[in-house]
Amino acid sequence: MKIGVPAEVKNHEYRVGLVPGGAQLLIRDGHEVIVQQGAGAGCGIPDEAYEAVGCRLAPDADETWGAADMIIKVKEPIAEEYPRMRQGQLIYTFFHLAAVPELAKALLEREVTAVAYETIELPDGSLPLLRPMSEVAGRMSIQVGARCLEKEAGGRGVLLGGIPGVQQGKVVILGGGTVGTEAAKMAMGLGARVTICDVNLQRLRYLDDVFGNRLQTVYSTPQSILEAIVDADLVVGAVLITGARAPRLVREQDLKQMLPGAVVVDVSVDQGGCIETCRPTTHENPTYIVDDVVHYCVANMPGAVARTSTYGLTNTTLGHARALAGLGLAEATAASRPLALGVNTCGGFVTYEAVARDLELPYRSLDSVLGRA
Repeated sequence: MKIGVPAEVKNHEYRVGLVPGGAQLLIRDGHEVIVQQGAGAGCGIPDEAYEAVGCRLAPDADETWGAADMIIKVKEPIAEEYPRMRQGQLIYTFFHLAAVPELAKALLEREVTAVAYETIELPDGSLPLLRPMSEVAGRMSIQVGARCLEKEAGGRGVLLGGIPGVQQGKVVILGGGTVGTEAAKMAMGLGARVTICDVNLQRLRYLDDVFGNRLQTVYSTPQSILEAIVDADLVVGAVLITGARAPRLVREQDLKQMLPGAVVVDVSVDQGGCIETCRPTTHENPTYIVDDVVHYCVANMPGAVARTSTYGLTNTTLGHARALAGLGLAEATAASRPLALGVNTCGGFVTYEAVARDLELPYRSLDSVLGRA
């Protein structure tokens, strides 16, 4: 199979979909790997490193996409890339289609197979390909939130850890999964007072067992969330429903009761956001203010720490990439139920139920599309 690795084109996105070590394994498997020149530059990987393991360098995106049967990326294709997608091509990347209806339409029109990192799901409900980026984003949420709390950035002028004689800042985290747990670790490490809200009592018990009285756990209801955020310095949105749009947990009217200069960091913005006033921003212009509350809503947060993120991501994506390339879609998904769950579109149909439901599009099972039903 011919595997293409294009340069990412999203604003200030410096990651790359495949590192040289992974490319070397695919080449040893018998595949051809075509890497766009400069694709790894943003995370410190020179073209020569790809050439050294046997990759072919392509001068531009058109040649990279045009030569490839399978594309390995990091972020979802954006509008300028839609014309490069073609019928029967397999694209393996983050998609978050429930929040990007125009991309879903383009994939269906071009009959592209979209294998989404974020919906590859193990039997225990965990999302192994999403986890490393969730770990990065969770930890970053506290870093960027602390920075936004500084007066020069529009915040309250609060140091999260406080100092002797001055109370620490209060951090409220909506969601106790990977993002929320990593955010809590960082916030507690800085010395902040931390509250996690979640609807999963088993998860709250686990967090209570692990962190004890360093962390307050709250069962999530509209009232309990409002009570938690009204005196918060930093609110982190860390809610995920696999493949679906994030639920709106904080409404616009709730912001009017928050402290002036408080900060919200909505990590779930790439799934539509769990804070009603959030809209995607970029690393170039990351924040805006609504009702005196600073909003940080960058949809590709891990792209700012590109080297850490690239290696963390490709450690988890490579195994499925080798299966898809070596066995082909039909055989690889027959052998792996988690991988089958990653297929969001195929043959002009939406093959993931949550995406179909949120976008109000017809759903068809992957087995049916591939003639296995």
